[in-house]
Amino acid sequence: MSLSAFTSRYLSALEAEMQAVVSASAPTVRDLYGYLRYHLGWVDDRFRPHRGRTGKRLRPILCLLSCEACGGDWEQALPAAAAVELLHNFSLIHDDIEDRDDVRRGRPTVWALWGVPQAINAGDALFVLAHLAMLRLSGRGVSAETVAEALRVFDRACLRLTEGQFMDIRFEEKEEVGLEEYLAMIEGKTGALISAACELGALVAGAPADQRDRLRAFGRHLGLAFQIQDDVLGIWGDPEKTGKPVGSDLRSRKKTLPILHGLQHDPALRALLARPTLGEEEVGEAIRRLEAVGSRAFAEEQARRHIDQALAVLEAADLQSPAASALHDLTFGMVERAR
Repeated sequence: MSLSAFTSRYLSALEAEMQAVVSASAPTVRDLYGYLRYHLGWVDDRFRPHRGRTGKRLRPILCLLSCEACGGDWEQALPAAAAVELLHNFSLIHDDIEDRDDVRRGRPTVWALWGVPQAINAGDALFVLAHLAMLRLSGRGVSAETVAEALRVFDRACLRLTEGQFMDIRFEEKEEVGLEEYLAMIEGKTGALISAACELGALVAGAPADQRDRLRAFGRHLGLAFQIQDDVLGIWGDPEKTGKPVGSDLRSRKKTLPILHGLQHDPALRALLARPTLGEEEVGEAIRRLEAVGSRAFAEEQARRHIDQALAVLEAADLQSPAASALHDLTFGMVERAR
């Protein structure tokens, strides 16, 4: 069974599970749920049914594949997969405010349409709904002990995510950021939730401790690779695919891996990025300077290194199933993502 076949089977069930969680219970708060459904790509800005970009759904797919790869029933893990995706989207609503991004997935962000206070509140609502989604595991026959452990794994990832976001914001104020600091930041901001998604799938499947540990480590390396490649896309990505303009990370003064590498190898880049505003000409010059010192190639090589480590951990887990093969295929596919 191919990766695309697994994904096709999962997505409709995942959307149904998420929609069951994100539904208004009273007319007085219907607009709040409209904000959430808009952000999740289900409605337009007038809350009419509409299929917008929903994102890759990478994290829930990893959760369900990990469950099947460990011999579990993927449908039993649907609440955990939905919880992971809802938590991810909570972080995106708040990220857009913190980064002052007014476009996501080709549409205005929640704060750009309805203001910062309502967007903060909408993100908070998704955070709570993610936890309520996780509790739905009990309705799928998962034991109370396993549900409690799932919440522990989930909340640990929540905390690591916010710690990573703290570091990312703090980096905007720091002139010098080292590679180890950067890796610690993305391990929290991105790696923690992807790692938890894989571990949660194994947990629901009843996998032994060593398999859980390996799935967690697999997700960690995959998350690091994913974020590094996202850093590449934040400068060189196709706006039609990313929903953001070329060089968006340069405009927002992000301390991403290619930018950190460029700052270390081209002193003139620091002065360029210190200008009060960066127009098209300045962004173009910054991109040329990054390419000249090999910053893109360096970042892509670091991503490939973590992909190789993820594959090595997955091999060590010795999972023999079509879903395990799909995990391999998904990981190999990451190599092409930034190209």
